[in-house]
Amino acid sequence: MESNQSNQHNSLLASEADSQRTLYPYVTGTSVVAIKYKDGILMASDMGGSYGSTLRYKSVERIKPVGKHSLLGASGEISDFQEILRYLDELILYDNMWDDGNSLGPKEVHSYLTRVMYNRRNKFNPLWNSLILGGVKNGHKYLGMVSMIGVNFEDDHVATGFGNHLARPILRDEWHENLSFEDGVKLLEKCMRVLLYRDRSAINKLQNN
Repeated sequence: MESNQSNQHNSLLASEADSQRTLYPYVTGTSVVAIKYKDGILMASDMGGSYGSTLRYKSVERIKPVGKHSLLGASGEISDFQEILRYLDELILYDNMWDDGNSLGPKEVHSYLTRVMYNRRNKFNPLWNSLILGGVKNGHKYLGMVSMIGVNFEDDHVATGFGNHLARPILRDEWHENLSFEDGVKLLEKCMRVLLYRDRSAINKLQNN
């Protein structure tokens, strides 16, 4: 009995040794910027994917819908973002299987993502992304972000990457809670234009939601 347990333990250690963790990001996306406006949430990012310092891909979608009420935007490693989307697909499927008339809102999905990121950080195997989660449920707007180590907060406007340094000062000056949809789009376009000028990883092909 003891020898069998020892063999199982050794095989488990061998399989862990064979697995490859993401030690540093390979293909990455840059900033995502999101704001609340009068009737909902607006989110924008460019569609570039950089291989190191080389702008390799120009049609990478980094903003995805999650369930019925939420949008998820990500900067950082693209393959890790795909892994997060797989987690969320399983979560939404499990939630739908209850068929109880309820559905996960943006606040619940954001809370789940903070636990995922913090759990992977504690295993010294982080997902190399900064995430923005926004949405509207029952008329309530929600916008939050979470970093690769699980640091998270909720705010009226958020940004990842260089957007934290270049876009948020603009948002602090010009954002207000009664922004119309058209004014919100113009404000995001201004932020993305500044990022295009100042961030070498940014491109002039945008994804807006």
